[in-house]
Amino acid sequence: MLRFRSLASGSSGNATLVEARSGTGVTRLLVDCGLGIRVLERRLAVAGLRCADIDALFITHEHSDHVGCARALALRERIPVWMSEGTWTARGALDYDGLLNIATDTGVIEFGHLQLRPFAVPHDAREPLQLSCTDGARRLGVLTDLGHAPPSVLASLHGCHALLLECNHEPDLLERSAYPPLLKRRVGGDHGHLANAQAADILQSLRHDGLTEVAAAHLSRKNNHPDLARAALSGVLGCQPADIRVADATEGTGWIGV
Repeated sequence: MLRFRSLASGSSGNATLVEARSGTGVTRLLVDCGLGIRVLERRLAVAGLRCADIDALFITHEHSDHVGCARALALRERIPVWMSEGTWTARGALDYDGLLNIATDTGVIEFGHLQLRPFAVPHDAREPLQLSCTDGARRLGVLTDLGHAPPSVLASLHGCHALLLECNHEPDLLERSAYPPLLKRRVGGDHGHLANAQAADILQSLRHDGLTEVAAAHLSRKNNHPDLARAALSGVLGCQPADIRVADATEGTGWIGV
């Protein structure tokens, strides 16, 4: 059984828990760790877990809202960490005391009951990677922090049964915001973040009968609203807006089965 839950999603911090169960065994992956350890401990406690229950970390890129306490957590709990060489270098090539593993575009990572397939995305970071996760039966796609989705990204997510999909902003709200022009261009650019309509287009490309769960993620508090994200995605799926889950910046989501 494969399931996931967001612990936090937004510019103030990102962390997503992925869990695979087989018989009595369980494997837990934390995708990004953009929180302080105490905050992470509280979010995990809500899910009935402790930091020691995490089996591995995957860091998508070097921005602070995705890295957070990753190194401190890994060293304290002796948790293996995967990230790209570019991400590691951008964070200062810090020593992980043997716990660091280098992830690559399209390279397969296997541990416990999970198989991960990272893939490169266009984002303003050194070597950003997003990923799909499978337990062998079901597949989850994690896609946030990118400015657009080239064919290689869509191919990497083909056949997913669930998606955690960035719906960062609404262009009109971004344009009218108090952000300085440079930041507006960065967020709305080809290496920035996905607008609601872009997320809907991606979902349309990936839609198939087996895709049963879609959660909107990384919403801007200033330049988006959950209702706008829900409307964009539900319009593609032909469901009610209330059927679309939205990962909250501070509360994330509950468990979502894949």
